[in-house]
Amino acid sequence: MSLLPPSRVPAPALFMASGASQYLGAAIAVELFVLMPAATVAWWRVVVAAVFLLLWRRPWRTGWTRRDLAASALFGVVLAGMNLLFYGAIAHLPLGTAVSLEYLGPVVVAALGGRGARSRVAVVLALLGVVSISGLGVDWSAPGTALGVAFALAAGAAWAGYIVLGRRIATARSGLDSLAVGMAVGALVYAPLAAGTAGAALASPALALAVVGVGLLSSAVPYTVDQVALTRLSAPTFALLTALLPTTSLLVGLVVLRQVPSPGEILGLVLVSVAVALASRGEDGARSR
Repeated sequence: MSLLPPSRVPAPALFMASGASQYLGAAIAVELFVLMPAATVAWWRVVVAAVFLLLWRRPWRTGWTRRDLAASALFGVVLAGMNLLFYGAIAHLPLGTAVSLEYLGPVVVAALGGRGARSRVAVVLALLGVVSISGLGVDWSAPGTALGVAFALAAGAAWAGYIVLGRRIATARSGLDSLAVGMAVGALVYAPLAAGTAGAALASPALALAVVGVGLLSSAVPYTVDQVALTRLSAPTFALLTALLPTTSLLVGLVVLRQVPSPGEILGLVLVSVAVALASRGEDGARSR
């Protein structure tokens, strides 16, 4: 039996698979924070993904205009910055809470670009779900919480930029080639942040393998899936379907990191699930017309 091609896989299934890979990698990264700074782990994540994508795609074989290169470079800088900010957030907050706060960026994209009553209701439900997850789940008395929230919100702004820019490069030319170039540029731009601490990742074969796992699971796999989804979905619908990611992160946090969700977080999961169902139906309807 052959596997379904990516174009036949339902969009929510793509997002769940992407999220499971991404946040499993994030759970591994949290364990590495005791050995090296969060920014260093995030930088290695970008480097590993860039090397993998460059070897796989070999983007230098195709012609590039200056405009293509500039767009891919900007996309890569925003993407790598989003990774760094997100790792700063999960160094101070539970995984599910950080992702929920970060999701406010995609909510803005969905709210500004969505059309129709169903889209508006889905945005409101997703926002309420995120508020329930984050607002009722944040322990403001814990040290570093305010800094973690600030990192998460900044990562959300970068996430919004990632969606808009990613949609453009995915539809303009090979999105995967642009992703490979962008990740390489992002790794170079943020290299100074890891200077002096990056060598810690090479202290042992097991540690190096863990860093490689973080890069493949958290960046190479999910961002490749994103490029497939971005060619099939509008930016607002893509943004709204990312509501599945806070849900996935809570589940990964529960299973891998033993971070038990609160009642508010469980309520948020229900609201987000309804929002995703509405968004998916709306996108299918628009395509059938």
